Amino acid sequence: MTGGITGGLAGGFTGGFTGGAHVLAHGLGGRTDLPLDAVAAIAGGGIAVAASFAALTAAWKRPRLHPDAGRPLPAALARALDSPALTLAGRLLALAAAAFVVAVAFAGPRSDGANLAPWALFVTFWVGLVPASVLLGPVWRRVNPLRTLHAALCRATRTPPDGRRPLPACLGYWPAAAWLTGFVWLELVAPHRSDPRLVGTLILAYAAANLAPAWWFGRDWFTRGDGFEAYSSLLARLCPIGRRGDGTLVLRTPLTGLMGGAAEPGLTATACVLIGSTGFDGITRTTYWRDNVDPSSVPAGTLGLAAAIAAVTAGYAAALRLSARLTGQDPAALPARFAATLLPIALGYTLAHYFSFLVLEGQTTFILASDPFGTGANLLGSTGNRIDYDLAGPTLTAQVQVNAIVLGHIAGTIAAHDLALRGPGPAPRGQLPVAAVMVALTCAGLFALLSG
Repeated sequence: MTGGITGGLAGGFTGGFTGGAHVLAHGLGGRTDLPLDAVAAIAGGGIAVAASFAALTAAWKRPRLHPDAGRPLPAALARALDSPALTLAGRLLALAAAAFVVAVAFAGPRSDGANLAPWALFVTFWVGLVPASVLLGPVWRRVNPLRTLHAALCRATRTPPDGRRPLPACLGYWPAAAWLTGFVWLELVAPHRSDPRLVGTLILAYAAANLAPAWWFGRDWFTRGDGFEAYSSLLARLCPIGRRGDGTLVLRTPLTGLMGGAAEPGLTATACVLIGSTGFDGITRTTYWRDNVDPSSVPAGTLGLAAAIAAVTAGYAAALRLSARLTGQDPAALPARFAATLLPIALGYTLAHYFSFLVLEGQTTFILASDPFGTGANLLGSTGNRIDYDLAGPTLTAQVQVNAIVLGHIAGTIAAHDLALRGPGPAPRGQLPVAAVMVALTCAGLFALLSG
């Protein structure tokens, strides 16, 4: 989801820091010299997902992923991780970093290639939030600067932190899905999205637009209404460190985090936005798109993004409707019930598309942070001002890309199968439509990834 902004960023950065050296212009296209046979990779990926489903139906006869399973962490480590001092330090640091980025956006260099703000938002934060959440848990919920500002606002206005009205349960994740859709449209389609002043304005507008409903509905708004916190918290379900129902921190099998929690409105939409938008980013890198679509066309980009999200949603919904028919279940309840099993796929797509982008172009954030206001200072002691492209070579990038998509779909298939075993009806037969969609998405994702 970074292709839209990096063309402009790369041009400025190339001229300002590397003297015309080639700069990666897209997370997906970060390496064009990958040692891959596209046809073999696509076919192999589809076969691997299909084979995993066959193995599951033969050997996985009862539920094995239990939400409260896991080994408790050592008491001292659990106390340290839950320390209020750690939370306070994280919140102060996150608030200071956000304020610094906004200040640089308005007072720093006007060039998007020389200003820290676009890189910090679209690369380090947006893409970096994924591995941070999967490895460390719901870190953004814990340090979210908006929660800090909300607490200060409530004290200043003598408003209870729980708000003046309860948050309507019917909203669910729909606000987060809407925010994420708007953000990926901004990143992939909107013109001038990497302009530093626009980035600063958008950060402030986003903060205001979320603080207002949080002041009215209470801090629970951020859990479902703040797109970034919801995004981080959903992916954190895959973290190997989780919390049992009694609050105990445990070391667990990552997929167990997908088994807990009630089905909530908008969760399916949120997951489909993540998968569809990443797929659209891959489509825009294909030869067909480049040869037939004007990359600067906002209507074409908007329609393409909407079509990609709609295609993923329609395929998933159709598979579950057929599954419900085969198992005799309520077709209206299945999408929300199985929505969390889409999260491994969303994670796999994100890692496949943006691994090299984060590792390589993410270095720019720290290079620019050495002199954020263009004064000639060197705050971080940066010496080379050059991206080290050896950190993500062709072989490593190829392995990450293919394996992330294939393993993401296999993990989603495992989670869906285990969840299906808990419901009525013949689980293996009911999972056939879902398995077919998983195979199709695997092949389509690899095609978009490898046909650029």
